[in-house]
Amino acid sequence: MADGFAAFPDDGERHPGVLMYMDGFGIRAVLREMALELAGHGYYVLVPNFFYRHGPAPVVELPEFIGGEDRSEIFAQVMPLLQAHTAERALRDADAYLEFLTAQPEVAAGPVAVTGYCIGGLLAVRTAAAHPGQVAAVAAFHAPVSADGPDSFAKLSAQVHFGHAESDLTATALGELNQALDAAGVDYTSEIYPGTIHGFTMSDTAEFNPAAMQQHWARLLPLLERALSTS
Repeated sequence: MADGFAAFPDDGERHPGVLMYMDGFGIRAVLREMALELAGHGYYVLVPNFFYRHGPAPVVELPEFIGGEDRSEIFAQVMPLLQAHTAERALRDADAYLEFLTAQPEVAAGPVAVTGYCIGGLLAVRTAAAHPGQVAAVAAFHAPVSADGPDSFAKLSAQVHFGHAESDLTATALGELNQALDAAGVDYTSEIYPGTIHGFTMSDTAEFNPAAMQQHWARLLPLLERALSTS
């Protein structure tokens, strides 16, 4: 059974659901803070530990700040967990996460959104493609969103935002990715966030970029408002 946590407004109302996939370092304080921030804008946010087969979070013990030699050592522990999380497992888990999310009494009826960071962004795209009638918005940040190939976008019916790190994607690669999204008929925005390196949203890492984090919220919140508005 997967563990995780949820954040939502304590107002007795029902709110649109958002499935948030963690980055490869796993559930920790910064993910909780981001989920609480998003919940404060009127959403029920579910953050599952997709490493649950290896134990409850934190599966890998993390320092308060991830950088330098710590990063390499932690990544060496995380890599086998990522390799074990196959596409088949990810899709089976996504079914369960969405079933749980939409069954909560605080979650409003209707479509949901999925967002993710790093490898979680790829999982978000896979989830949206597998549930085109249910997922109305998908956002991925510093994520290998094209890892499954250009044909992977064909089943996306959600509105999409991809926020790429400058260190992850060249302008040429961005153009090729966006051409694939165009060819698939996806309603999207896809851009490189200036001056960023992989992991720019995570405030407990050396890669954190405060300006890019604000840009992330400036893209994510309007996307959710457009796709999940109940008015």
